[in-house]
Amino acid sequence: MYGTIRHEIRIARPADVVWALAGDATKLHTWFPGIVECTVEGNMRTIVTATGIPMPEEILVCDDTQRRFQYRITTPIFKHHRGTIDVIDLGDETCLVVYSTEADPRTMAMVIGGGTAAACRELKRQMEASV
Repeated sequence: MYGTIRHEIRIARPADVVWALAGDATKLHTWFPGIVECTVEGNMRTIVTATGIPMPEEILVCDDTQRRFQYRITTPIFKHHRGTIDVIDLGDETCLVVYSTEADPRTMAMVIGGGTAAACRELKRQMEASV
Protein backbone atom coordinates (compact mmCIF):
# COMPACT_ATOMS: atom_id res chain seq x y z
CA MET A 1 0.00 0.00 0.00
CA TYR A 2 1.29 3.43 -0.97
CA GLY A 3 1.14 6.55 1.12
CA THR A 4 -0.88 9.24 -0.64
CA ILE A 5 -1.47 12.93 -0.09
CA ARG A 6 -3.32 15.53 -2.15
CA HIS A 7 -3.45 19.31 -1.98
CA GLU A 8 -5.91 21.52 -3.85
CA ILE A 9 -5.92 25.26 -4.34
CA ARG A 10 -8.20 27.57 -6.32
CA ILE A 11 -6.38 30.22 -8.33
CA ALA A 12 -8.08 33.32 -9.69
CA ARG A 13 -6.49 32.99 -13.13
CA PRO A 14 -7.51 31.08 -16.27
CA ALA A 15 -6.40 27.45 -16.40
CA ASP A 16 -4.31 27.98 -19.55
CA VAL A 17 -2.34 30.77 -17.89
CA VAL A 18 -1.62 28.65 -14.80
CA TRP A 19 -0.82 25.60 -16.93
CA ALA A 20 1.76 27.59 -18.90
CA LEU A 21 3.86 27.67 -15.72
CA ALA A 22 2.73 24.56 -13.82
CA GLY A 23 3.04 22.34 -16.89
CA ASP A 24 6.51 23.56 -17.90
CA ALA A 25 8.93 20.88 -16.65
CA THR A 26 11.86 23.31 -16.84
CA LYS A 27 10.30 25.90 -14.49
CA LEU A 28 9.42 23.91 -11.37
CA HIS A 29 12.19 25.64 -9.42
CA THR A 30 10.49 29.02 -9.96
CA TRP A 31 7.43 28.06 -7.86
CA PHE A 32 8.37 25.03 -5.76
CA PRO A 33 10.11 26.23 -2.56
CA GLY A 34 13.28 24.32 -1.77
CA ILE A 35 14.07 23.50 -5.39
CA VAL A 36 16.77 25.75 -6.82
CA GLU A 37 17.43 24.26 -10.23
CA CYS A 38 15.76 22.12 -12.90
CA THR A 39 17.18 20.59 -16.05
CA VAL A 40 15.33 18.49 -18.60
CA GLU A 41 16.78 16.10 -21.17
CA GLY A 42 14.20 14.10 -23.10
CA ASN A 43 11.80 12.57 -20.57
CA MET A 44 14.24 12.94 -17.66
CA ARG A 45 14.27 15.92 -15.31
CA THR A 46 16.80 16.54 -12.58
CA ILE A 47 15.85 18.88 -9.78
CA VAL A 48 18.37 20.21 -7.30
CA THR A 49 17.26 20.93 -3.76
CA ALA A 50 18.38 23.93 -1.73
CA THR A 51 20.71 21.59 0.16
CA GLY A 52 22.43 20.71 -3.14
CA ILE A 53 20.97 17.23 -3.53
CA PRO A 54 20.14 16.27 -7.14
CA MET A 55 16.95 14.23 -7.55
CA PRO A 56 16.41 12.52 -10.91
CA GLU A 57 12.83 12.22 -12.12
CA GLU A 58 11.17 10.55 -15.08
CA ILE A 59 8.47 12.61 -16.79
CA LEU A 60 5.56 10.24 -17.36
CA VAL A 61 2.88 12.56 -18.78
CA CYS A 62 2.78 16.15 -19.97
CA ASP A 63 -0.68 16.56 -21.50
CA ASP A 64 -1.51 20.08 -22.68
CA THR A 65 -5.12 19.10 -23.51
CA GLN A 66 -5.97 17.73 -20.07
CA ARG A 67 -3.43 20.01 -18.37
CA ARG A 68 -1.88 17.07 -16.51
CA PHE A 69 1.78 16.59 -15.56
CA GLN A 70 2.99 13.34 -13.98
CA TYR A 71 6.46 12.32 -12.93
CA ARG A 72 8.24 9.82 -10.75
CA ILE A 73 11.31 10.28 -8.61
CA THR A 74 13.78 7.59 -9.63
CA THR A 75 16.21 7.60 -6.69
CA PRO A 76 16.60 4.27 -4.85
CA ILE A 77 15.11 5.65 -1.61
CA PHE A 78 11.72 5.13 -3.28
CA LYS A 79 10.23 1.75 -4.12
CA HIS A 80 7.48 3.74 -5.87
CA HIS A 81 6.70 7.40 -6.45
CA ARG A 82 4.27 9.27 -8.66
CA GLY A 83 3.50 12.97 -8.52
CA THR A 84 0.56 14.43 -10.44
CA ILE A 85 -0.30 18.06 -11.11
CA ASP A 86 -3.73 18.76 -12.62
CA VAL A 87 -4.94 22.22 -13.60
CA ILE A 88 -8.74 22.13 -13.90
CA ASP A 89 -10.70 24.89 -15.62
CA LEU A 90 -13.64 25.95 -13.45
CA GLY A 91 -15.31 27.86 -16.28
CA ASP A 92 -15.22 31.27 -14.61
CA GLU A 93 -11.67 32.43 -15.40
CA THR A 94 -10.42 30.54 -12.33
CA CYS A 95 -8.94 27.08 -11.96
CA LEU A 96 -8.31 24.38 -9.40
CA VAL A 97 -4.78 23.06 -9.08
CA VAL A 98 -4.55 19.57 -7.61
CA TYR A 99 -1.10 18.28 -6.65
CA SER A 100 -1.07 14.68 -5.49
CA THR A 101 1.70 12.32 -4.44
CA GLU A 102 1.82 8.60 -3.89
CA ALA A 103 4.93 6.97 -2.47
CA ASP A 104 6.45 3.85 -1.02
CA PRO A 105 7.77 4.05 1.62
CA ARG A 106 4.53 5.61 2.80
CA THR A 107 6.21 8.18 5.04
CA MET A 108 7.80 9.81 1.99
CA ALA A 109 4.36 10.91 0.80
CA MET A 110 4.07 13.01 3.97
CA VAL A 111 7.58 14.43 3.53
CA ILE A 112 6.91 15.41 -0.08
CA GLY A 113 3.39 16.57 0.80
CA GLY A 114 4.74 19.43 2.89
CA GLY A 115 6.64 20.66 -0.14
CA THR A 116 3.72 20.27 -2.52
CA ALA A 117 1.44 22.26 -0.20
CA ALA A 118 3.97 25.10 -0.15
CA ALA A 119 4.34 24.84 -3.93
CA CYS A 120 0.58 25.22 -4.42
CA ARG A 121 0.55 28.33 -2.24
CA GLU A 122 3.51 29.84 -4.11
CA LEU A 123 1.96 29.09 -7.51
CA LYS A 124 -1.23 30.87 -6.38
CA ARG A 125 0.77 33.82 -5.05
CA GLN A 126 2.69 34.24 -8.29
CA MET A 127 -0.32 33.78 -10.55
CA GLU A 128 -2.58 36.16 -8.65
CA ALA A 129 0.18 38.78 -8.22
CA SER A 130 0.56 38.97 -12.00
CA VAL A 131 -3.04 40.08 -12.60
